[in-house]
Amino acid sequence: MKLFDGGRAPNPRRVRIFLAEKGIAVPLVPVDMGAMEHRGDTLTSRNPLARLPVLELDDGTVLTESVAICRYFEELQPEPVLFGRGALGKAQVEMWQRRLELNLFFPVAQAFRHIHPAMREWEVPQVPEWGEANKQKALDFLVLLDAELALREFAAGNEFSIADITGLVALDFMKPARLSVPEELTNVIRWHQALKARPSASA
Repeated sequence: MKLFDGGRAPNPRRVRIFLAEKGIAVPLVPVDMGAMEHRGDTLTSRNPLARLPVLELDDGTVLTESVAICRYFEELQPEPVLFGRGALGKAQVEMWQRRLELNLFFPVAQAFRHIHPAMREWEVPQVPEWGEANKQKALDFLVLLDAELALREFAAGNEFSIADITGLVALDFMKPARLSVPEELTNVIRWHQALKARPSASA
């Protein structure tokens, strides 16, 4: 088994944090995305979409998409539970994972990809207006999230989950996207600080 990894890129980082929370060690194959190695034959033969991370199992089976890879490891090693407990708990984690992915993680990524000069060769066409629109989408969602986090410790309840991992990576990625959390959103700031303090955040 080996994990083709993209360093500080958000999706590879999600998987590494998940594995760290589980205490699972998987051999990493570094892929230099800055040098466009993710578009080379080694990776595209495994994932034609040329995206990371990519998990290759011992029998050659390939899994892509960060949450799918995390689900695989959740089934292999259920504890600690990161996808929720019971029917309701699992549904709540799925709901908040999806909300954070679509309304924070994705807009922040779009802002970065469509505005940052370094992404000009990656995002073709680069549409700065779309990037700016997504900045506002992310900020609007943070207001909603702040109200929710006034009610509980973590995104989907009182236990840390993959929804929190997605939130942590999205919030950290706001800096290169030239966004910041408004200072009045104290619950989001408290949550972010707590997530950053977990040992897995440095994975």
